[in-house]
Amino acid sequence: MMNEKIKQALSLLKSYSCLQLKTIKSEQEKQELESSIKLIVSLSDNQNFGICASNSHEAFNTLKNYLKALGYKENIDTEKVTENKPVYLKFSTERKSYHLSDYSGDYRGVLITIFADFNEEIIGTYGHFPLNLFN
Repeated sequence: MMNEKIKQALSLLKSYSCLQLKTIKSEQEKQELESSIKLIVSLSDNQNFGICASNSHEAFNTLKNYLKALGYKENIDTEKVTENKPVYLKFSTERKSYHLSDYSGDYRGVLITIFADFNEEIIGTYGHFPLNLFN
């Protein structure tokens, strides 16, 4: 059974999972979103991050900021990556690997897919969250 704090966190994350991009209107709203993401990630076994960005530099900086904020200490080698066009970056915390591809869509933001063996209520894909949320 989920407690109220987890229900509220999931509700907030789901509110960003719609067709229209949702913007953060205040520092309090930003902190609530950060806390909700951190809580749900802490209850999960692993995650996939999907980042739609204007270029690879923005995508990898976003990934590094999210991972650091969520307690990961990944050292991702991005020396060879210099795509100066829109990209989609997928990163698996389970495999500790990424895949980078061209992206022709208009969205810019972060999708987080939550995997959990014993917390089925939290499983799902949430976002698009702001690229600069954890800057």
